[in-house]
Amino acid sequence: MVELTLPKNSKVTQGKVWPRHKGAKREREFRIYRWNPDDGKNPRVDIYYVDLDESGPMLLDALIWIKSYIDPTLTFRRSCREGVCGSCAMNIDGVNTLACTRTMDEVKSEAVRIYPLPHMPVVKDLIPDLTNFYAQYASIEPWLKTKTPVPQKEWKQSHQDREKLDGLYECILCACCSTSCPSYWWNSDRYLGPAALLQAQRWIVDSRDEGTGERLDNLEDPFRLYRCHTIMNCTKACPKGLNPAKAIAEIKKKMVERQV
Repeated sequence: MVELTLPKNSKVTQGKVWPRHKGAKREREFRIYRWNPDDGKNPRVDIYYVDLDESGPMLLDALIWIKSYIDPTLTFRRSCREGVCGSCAMNIDGVNTLACTRTMDEVKSEAVRIYPLPHMPVVKDLIPDLTNFYAQYASIEPWLKTKTPVPQKEWKQSHQDREKLDGLYECILCACCSTSCPSYWWNSDRYLGPAALLQAQRWIVDSRDEGTGERLDNLEDPFRLYRCHTIMNCTKACPKGLNPAKAIAEIKKKMVERQV
């Protein structure tokens, strides 16, 4: 009989309840995943109380407020605060999203539960290890590949061809889609995942690119492309409203077209 066991430090324990902010009239409870690789302890969930009159309306505002006024050891990524960089991607109330574009009012549960993006190694607290994710992005060669001489000014493109990039170029590589995909959970070492494949499609359809055949050859693999089973979790999770599942389907279609 097969016996399946989890690593000793995989069980999440109950953490610390931090003191309430003095004088707060309106509060919101936050339950936040904490893990420090240096102390040898199991992950835990700490409870914080955010003063809604002092914090901004976004969940990232609340995290910054907690770090500034309650617990300076809380660790997370953030940068632009405008939903452009993808740094603050995390799992909030069971949904992969950006903390900077999600308001506290959008979380309907009494307590706001925040965890790092699922099914990825954790560096510390809410920071996932994106090393493999970025390596997969680099593997699709996300740059213009041409064979004709470089023009003096620029590569020209018609308005119609430019419109083909809409819904693709807006990807900010936040990893919300890939970490919501069950196929990526179990095959992330070989399956490129929704984000990398959407980026691949962005270059495949670019009229200025002359490496389409090479790009399709690079994706022709039982795992790199075809682990997608059209579950659509990626499309539902994308905070930018993009459709990675459609992009993957278009790549599969091109694979068939070049065989007939």
